[in-house]
Amino acid sequence: MSHNLLKGKRGIIFGALDERSIAWKVAQVAKAEGATFTLTNAPIAMRMGAIKELAEECGAEIIPADATSVEDLENLFTKSMEILGGKIDFVLHSIGMSPNVRKGRDYGDLNYDWLQKTLDVSAISFHKVMQTAEKLDAMNEWGSIMALSYIAAQRTFPDYSDMAHAKSMLESIARSYGERFARLKNVRVNTISQSPTMTTAGTGVGGFDVFFDYADKMSPLGNASALDCANYTVMFFSDFTRMVTMQNLMHDGGFSSSGITDALIDQLKKD
Repeated sequence: MSHNLLKGKRGIIFGALDERSIAWKVAQVAKAEGATFTLTNAPIAMRMGAIKELAEECGAEIIPADATSVEDLENLFTKSMEILGGKIDFVLHSIGMSPNVRKGRDYGDLNYDWLQKTLDVSAISFHKVMQTAEKLDAMNEWGSIMALSYIAAQRTFPDYSDMAHAKSMLESIARSYGERFARLKNVRVNTISQSPTMTTAGTGVGGFDVFFDYADKMSPLGNASALDCANYTVMFFSDFTRMVTMQNLMHDGGFSSSGITDALIDQLKKD
């Protein structure tokens, strides 16, 4: 049910690959709540995904952009403002990729060129997005910028490898740029630490199915779905969260505050 939470708001959504993507769900919910927006992804990701279907469903234009390229980002923000008819009210950064994880490289044998790529794509791109928006004066007062993170930024999950460092950096950038953007334009910047989610990116992590089940049993409410995350994200794009900034917001069914649960104990007894 729509509440028109984003009526009249303009945005940019990064990272919608297919219907399992959190960014895909965010686009659908944002549209239902009255927003207009552009969609963007790297050209290679666009060839792999189905973003054109989402664009048609949402009445949105697609602007290809490599989020590690300042030139591409400048084009993205400039064209988005032209298409949407004004400055931007919200941005979703839903981008993450690790060649080391994708290619099964052991953490004690990382390829450091790939590590740099991981950090550039998954974290430094967030800084580039905000710096570009600032320099172009592209954000409206009281706008909202969100990025998707994961609890591996604070805790060790072996198969998550160098993506954990990227998420730590992402959250640090959110705090530092959040302070800056708040002073400059009352723009708030936050990250959401989401449950393990059956997305294309998530299922690329080794042992994901086992961990998904473990996290579900360790979370009193169970794992939060992609749609749940989309609803939560859209709330932070709305005017109901104007005074929330520089936060890493846990959206994980209670996983981050649980020591052990009855569901996990029962499973261990069976094993």
